[in-house]
Amino acid sequence: MPINILMPALSPTMEKGNLAKWLKKEGDKVKSGDVIAEIETDKATMEVEAVDEGVIAKILVPEGTADVPVNDVIAVLAGDGEDVKAAASSGGAAKAEAKPEPKAEAKTEAPKAPVPAPAAAPAKTGAPQAATAQANGHARVFSSPLARRLAKDAGIELSRITGSGPHGRIVARDVEDAKSGKGLKAPAAAAAGGAVAGAGAPAMSDQQILALYEEGAYESISHDSMRRTIAQRLTAATNSMPTFYLTVDCDLGKLNAAREEINAAAGKDKDGKPLYKLSVNDFVIKAMALALQKVPDANVSWTEAAMLRHKHSDIGVAVALPFGLITPIIRQAERKSLSAISNEMKDLAARAKAKKLKPNEYQGGTSSVSNLGMYGIKDFTAVINPPQSSILAVGTGEDRAIVRNGQIVVASMMSVTLSCDHRAIDGALGAQLITAFKKLIENPVMMVV
Repeated sequence: MPINILMPALSPTMEKGNLAKWLKKEGDKVKSGDVIAEIETDKATMEVEAVDEGVIAKILVPEGTADVPVNDVIAVLAGDGEDVKAAASSGGAAKAEAKPEPKAEAKTEAPKAPVPAPAAAPAKTGAPQAATAQANGHARVFSSPLARRLAKDAGIELSRITGSGPHGRIVARDVEDAKSGKGLKAPAAAAAGGAVAGAGAPAMSDQQILALYEEGAYESISHDSMRRTIAQRLTAATNSMPTFYLTVDCDLGKLNAAREEINAAAGKDKDGKPLYKLSVNDFVIKAMALALQKVPDANVSWTEAAMLRHKHSDIGVAVALPFGLITPIIRQAERKSLSAISNEMKDLAARAKAKKLKPNEYQGGTSSVSNLGMYGIKDFTAVINPPQSSILAVGTGEDRAIVRNGQIVVASMMSVTLSCDHRAIDGALGAQLITAFKKLIENPVMMVV
């Protein structure tokens, strides 16, 4: 029987992707683990591996095709000993009939139990393969039949389970771990920033907006997938998250001196280049990570069922791209040296700009840092990136007149503003967090003890 290769969901929030390139052509033999295509998501370009062995009988979606919906059939694989022409013919028919089937099921069968994401809801007596495909984008790739049955019996969405099998496949032991909360991701609705129907829609229709401007007086530039995702997530965050802001000014005198001394003492590599070069932002990342450890009740994520208090400080760092914004994450930043954070951040930023980050390198995180100081911005407020509960907006370091010991002196000062999700972090708790950050920035020697 021919095997349909589906457009996979490469992240919990992915709805569409661009089929950037086919690495195999019709008639090529493939085996499990072979890279067959490159898919461009809103954040990165990723490789797709074959799960089954056979011959590519027909490619249904040519390379370069944009906005291919998740679960659409993109190619057909003929199994071992199967007639390739027959497989290609039947596979094409399967693609045409793929979409009406779920609608027919939805009319006759009620969901077993309410779940956060209706698109991923398993039918009461429907085919398990179809339900799994809705949950993770490709049933064959991500879960075993036993795992699907166990997850269905436990009422757990497969998209919330972290797979430990080959190529990230979800196996039975992963479901058992998920029952106790181990490796269990936030529900799809929470991962998408709590988006609801209509979230992100403008107050005015497109037609109303266009009517305000003279035709030919503007250029219409289509949104790419990254820009759409940014708009949807941050609009949802703004609409559903009660947010308050706390601002403090930090004296950078000791930090600048320490940074200059550390950089001067850096060794050289074989090419004569410094092994590291610390920036102010590296100190900010480290200070935020340590502050969250000092105030653990602020190192949290809100869910409707419970508060998730994180053990480590995984700090997302906003990186501006020509086509949008991405926040690669420094994992367990509280445990890393300033030089390690500096080098890791340079690597993540370079791969982010090349769209080569993997989903685990930019998804999740416990808090974030957004630094616009290099643009001369004195202070600003940043929008929290769900499911995080805080983000620190960092302004430029500049000389200001301040009062010290009763005297007016010039000091290098930096304003920072902490945005807090009031559902998870109260005012006093947020004040403790930003105060802990300020102490670390103004006394950088505390970051190495």
